[in-house]
Amino acid sequence: MTQERLGRQRQFVRFWTADTVSLAGTHVTTLALKAVAVLTLGASATVAGLLESARWLPYLLFGLVAGVLVDRRRRLPLLVASDFARAAVLVLIPVLAFTGALTVPLLAAVVVVFGTLSLFHDAAHQSFLPRLVPAAQLTDANARLEQTRSAAQGVGPLVGGALVKFVGGPAAFLVDALSYLVSGLVLARLRTVEPEPVPARRDLRGEIRDGMRWVYRHRVLRPLALATHAWFFCSAMVGAVYTVFVLDALAFDAFAFGVTFAVGGVGGVLGASLSGPAGRRFGEGPVMLAGRWLSPAAYALLPLATPTAGGFALLCAGQFVFYFAIGLESPVEMGYRQFVTPDHLQGRMNATMRSFNRAMIVFGAPLGGFLADRLGPATALWIAVGGLVAQAVAITCSPVRGARL
Repeated sequence: MTQERLGRQRQFVRFWTADTVSLAGTHVTTLALKAVAVLTLGASATVAGLLESARWLPYLLFGLVAGVLVDRRRRLPLLVASDFARAAVLVLIPVLAFTGALTVPLLAAVVVVFGTLSLFHDAAHQSFLPRLVPAAQLTDANARLEQTRSAAQGVGPLVGGALVKFVGGPAAFLVDALSYLVSGLVLARLRTVEPEPVPARRDLRGEIRDGMRWVYRHRVLRPLALATHAWFFCSAMVGAVYTVFVLDALAFDAFAFGVTFAVGGVGGVLGASLSGPAGRRFGEGPVMLAGRWLSPAAYALLPLATPTAGGFALLCAGQFVFYFAIGLESPVEMGYRQFVTPDHLQGRMNATMRSFNRAMIVFGAPLGGFLADRLGPATALWIAVGGLVAQAVAITCSPVRGARL
């Protein structure tokens, strides 16, 4: 199916619009959170890594339960409610900052609450799309969402860097709060009729086991999930180190930091534009493998950077290739997962994979920060690149290479 045909579907366009608005704000906050931690609160690499992991801790603690609850309920009301709640929570950060009460522990507590709400939103979001578009359009629909996600990845940090530089980090959180409010209002206007949820067994553990059994016993989903867990672990190490490496070791300012992500966003949009055609031409499996090999190649450029114009260009090139890889791979991966999973297991499948993926951030980000403090940022980055190479080798030797819709 073509983008034009998806563009004629009013309900998908509204869903796409809401997703675009909220993602733009999310990436403003992602940069603002790191900048506030390092520049305002004076956090070390280890503390910055712990703060990053706090956002994803709810995925480790409650992720599997969230999948069961999403499968027991209609998904659209969950999307709307979680957007409104996230808007309210984020307003707390500038309020605490303006009253002089903001500390690292308080910031971490707010981030944990925000992460819990995002957990339920994400599980419902990924499970709602198969109810919105036909199965044959899932890859293209995911590609459209990935394009705007990549664009937001680029524009959000750029705007966030400018806001941090000119009005301060805490004020940047107001932009994200507004974006979630707008997203919730747009989603509330959707008129998609959802089927009645499958009657709950009221056996929480059994339902969780059903979701995990589906993922980890499936011939393709199992190696895909395991390799993706490793990818998230190593990428989280890079994420924790990158902030301190750029802002502290290389002494670039917050705006330049944001520019590197903006360049990455361009790469992501390009990758997402090619994802659907590449999947149809070469097959979903080979496209996934290409993305997994491009990731370590991209991040291998980062530790080579120096505090010069050439070093800044290396940072931008690394982010461009990395997000190109994500944009290329993510739509075909998500389309495949949604295509092979029955509707009544969508919530649990997505929550299982997403929860363990985000759990890897909980452990990977602090480890990256610890290694950076002990061995230096460049060494920590090389260790993470080695891990990304290992996961690329593993997934190449698995049945994922033959995955097809």
